[in-house]
Amino acid sequence: MPSYKAPLREYRFLLNNVLELERYANLPGFADAPLDLIDQVLEEGAKFCEEVLAPLNAVGDSHGCVRADDGSVKTPPGFKQAYDQLVEAGWPSLTSDPAYGGQGLPHIVGLAWNEMVASANMAFGMYPGLSHGAYEAIHQHGSDAQKQTYLPKLVTGEWTGTMNLTEPHCGTDLGLLRTKAIPQADGSYRITGQKIFISAGEHDLAPNIIHLVIARIEGAPAGTKGISLFIVPKFILDADGNPGARNGVVCGKIEEKMGIHGNSTCVLNYDDATGYLVGQENKGLAAMFVMMNVARLGVGLQGLSQSEVAYQNGVQYAKDRLQGRSITGAKNADGPADPIIVHPDIRRMLMDAKAFNEGARAFAFWTALYGDLLHASPDEKVREKAGDYMGLMTPVLKSYLTDKGYANATNCQQIFGGHGYIEEQGMSQFVRDARITMIYEGANGIQALDLVGRKLGANGGRAIFAFFNEIDDFIHAHEEDAELKDFVVALTGAKAQLQEGTMWLMQNGMTNFDNAGAASHDFLNLFGITALTYMWALQAKAAFAAKQGEGASDPYYDTKIATGRYFLARMTPDAAAHLAKLKSGADPVMALSAEDF
Repeated sequence: MPSYKAPLREYRFLLNNVLELERYANLPGFADAPLDLIDQVLEEGAKFCEEVLAPLNAVGDSHGCVRADDGSVKTPPGFKQAYDQLVEAGWPSLTSDPAYGGQGLPHIVGLAWNEMVASANMAFGMYPGLSHGAYEAIHQHGSDAQKQTYLPKLVTGEWTGTMNLTEPHCGTDLGLLRTKAIPQADGSYRITGQKIFISAGEHDLAPNIIHLVIARIEGAPAGTKGISLFIVPKFILDADGNPGARNGVVCGKIEEKMGIHGNSTCVLNYDDATGYLVGQENKGLAAMFVMMNVARLGVGLQGLSQSEVAYQNGVQYAKDRLQGRSITGAKNADGPADPIIVHPDIRRMLMDAKAFNEGARAFAFWTALYGDLLHASPDEKVREKAGDYMGLMTPVLKSYLTDKGYANATNCQQIFGGHGYIEEQGMSQFVRDARITMIYEGANGIQALDLVGRKLGANGGRAIFAFFNEIDDFIHAHEEDAELKDFVVALTGAKAQLQEGTMWLMQNGMTNFDNAGAASHDFLNLFGITALTYMWALQAKAAFAAKQGEGASDPYYDTKIATGRYFLARMTPDAAAHLAKLKSGADPVMALSAEDF
C-alpha cells in the first residue's frame, strides 16, 4: 500500500527562509497569519491528508463512482465521511473572503494545503477544488444577491460547485458551443444542451451542486463574443434559500477514464434547466477565465503532487529492495544483495524527481505570493507586476509542472521494475492520475500557444522583461558571492538563452505564425527550466544564509544545496537543446503534406 508524508519542512523553508513571509505581516490576510499559526494550520492539514485522505486513494481508484438509473451518483466508500470531516474542520473556507464565512488566510497557505490534498488523494481533492473555482467566479462577477445566496454555502463546502465548458464537438474552441439559453419573463433563463467531461458533476457529498455553465443566449453573436455564463443549481432554491425542486440537469453517464476514478466525471444533460445570468450577456468569457486560471494553477499543483507522492514511494522501495551489487563494491556486505538505491541509474531517476519537486514547489509558492500581492499590496506598481506575473506564469506552471510531474511519476514506477506494473503496489495509479493533468483545463500544447501568442507580447512584453530584470538584479547582487557562484553562472546562462528565444520569437513569430506555433513547446520548456534555475538560486541563497546561523549543524541545508547543484548539472543544460529546437523554426515541422503521414 503506498504511503504519503506531507513535506512540512519544505513548506517552512520556503515560507520562512526563501520568501520571508514575515515581510508582509502588515498586509491584509498576512496580518492574521503569523508563521507560527501557519505552521499549526499546515500540521493539522497534514494529519488529515495523511490519516484520512491517503488511505482512501486506492479505494477510490478501485471502486470508482457508481451511477444509478435515476442519474444519481454514489462516490467511493469512505469519501462521503471524509468530505463531512473536511467541511466540519473548516478546510474549504481557508482562503475565502471573511465577508462570506471564509478565514481569509493568504492564498499561499491554501497552495500548501492543496498540494497535500492532491498528493494524498487527487480525485477527492477535485471536489472542493472545483467548488473554489466556482466561488471565485461568482465572487468576482456575480451580483450582490448571487453572492449572498451562493457564496456562504460554497465557502463552507456545504454545497459544491462545478464548471461546465466542454461539449462533445467543442473543447478548446469554445466559440463552437451549442448549449442555448432562452430568456424568461422572471429574469431567469432556460438552459438546454449537453456538457461532457464535467468533473464532480454529480455526487452524494453535498445536498446541492452549483453548476456554472457557459451557453449562448438566443440571437447572440457567433463565436466567443456570444458566450454568457449562468448559475444552474442542481436543486432550485426555495423562498428560504434552501434546496427545493429538482432542476432540469441530470447525469447521463459517468465517463470511463484512465485515472482519477474516485472523481465523478460526468456527461450532464440540460433540458430546460433554470439558470441565472452571471454578469452581463455575452461577457461570459471573462468570468469563465477566472475559473480557468484558478483551475490551471491547481492542475499545475496536481502535476507536482503526483511527482511528490510517487517520489516518496520510490525512495522507500529503493531503500528496501535488495537486488544486485553496487558496481563500486558491495554496500550491504552482510546481506544477499545491495538495496537498489546504490545504483546510479536509480539515483538519477530519484534525483530528477527530487530536484524537480523542490524547484517546482518554490516556483508555485513564489507565484502564489504574487497572487496574494495582487490583491493585498497598497503599491500600484507591485500590483501591476503581480498581475503581469500571474498572467505570464500561469501557462508555464500548468504545462511544465504537469509534463515533468507525469514523467517523474513514470520514472518512480520504473524504480519498482515489474512490481511497479502490478496494481497492488499502487504506483500505476499515480501515473494514470497524473496523465489527465497534461490534458484538462487547456491541453499543454494550448498553454504553450497561449504563452507565446498572448502572454509574451502583452503590454509590449512588460511581464517577460520584468522577469528578466528581476533575474539580472539577483545576478548582479550575487556575482561576487563565492558560495553562490555555480548558481549564478547557471542562472546567467539560462536567462540568456530564454532571452534569445524570446527575441527570436518576437522577430520570427509575427512574420510566420507557424514559427510561433512550432517553437511554443520548446519555449515553454525553456521558460520552465529558467524559472526553476532561478528558484534554485533563491533556495541556495537561503540555505547558505541558514548555515551561517542556527542551521549550521542541520544537514537539511547541505542536502538542499546538493540537490540544487544536481539541478544545475543535469537539468538546466536542457535549456540549450530547447533553444536550438525552437530556433529551427516551422520548416522542419511543416515540411510534410498531410498525405505524407
